[in-house]
Amino acid sequence: MRPLPPDDEPPLLQPIGRRPTAGELAFDSLRAAILSLSPPPGAVLSRAALAAQLGLSQTPVREALLRLQAEGLVEVVPSASTRVARIDLESAGQARFLRLALELELVQALARQPPAGLAASLQGWLARQEALLGDHAGFAAADDGFHAALYEAAGRAPLWALVRSRSGHLDRLRRLHLPAPGKAASILAEHRALVAAILAGDPAAAASRLRAHFAGTLGELAQIRQARPDYFQP
Repeated sequence: MRPLPPDDEPPLLQPIGRRPTAGELAFDSLRAAILSLSPPPGAVLSRAALAAQLGLSQTPVREALLRLQAEGLVEVVPSASTRVARIDLESAGQARFLRLALELELVQALARQPPAGLAASLQGWLARQEALLGDHAGFAAADDGFHAALYEAAGRAPLWALVRSRSGHLDRLRRLHLPAPGKAASILAEHRALVAAILAGDPAAAASRLRAHFAGTLGELAQIRQARPDYFQP
């Protein structure tokens, strides 16, 4: 019979990990809602009402709003009102430039030396997006998952967090465009072409496919803005 460990030997336990604070939970929930355009750009936010909806005190909600203000997603006026910031096209353009610069390097590196499991990962995300056609919220989340997978595969996962923190205005612009007829299917087709180029080991084709992918929404900006001019900064 195997002897029992001595009483003073600590048990083997799996670490629990750091739990998110109430402020972090409030931030994640509010940010996701703002990026989904609910509440829409320009909407007034009540700290008390938000706290009640989240089941939290007003202190973590205040912390979350300050973080959202730092990302440019809300406008906090002391002793006045807090509003969801309208979409800033300059900020959206800067985020697009950042993402394109980073992801051009990523896709070319992946095409030159694809890591093990890359094909299965990307094909899995394509299948998930296809299954979510018609579900705008789900498709948008899968779209983000696909791009995050590129960063992770290239060993640059921390940069995805940086990109996300700078992309609030661009993400809302893309979310506003997503319900346009055929837009989601077009995104999926562009992702498929990008994956094909990466898995074919063709860095130049991968870069070309990515450039075409990022040209979509900003290339149709006039029509998007015309549909909801109240969502944009003057």
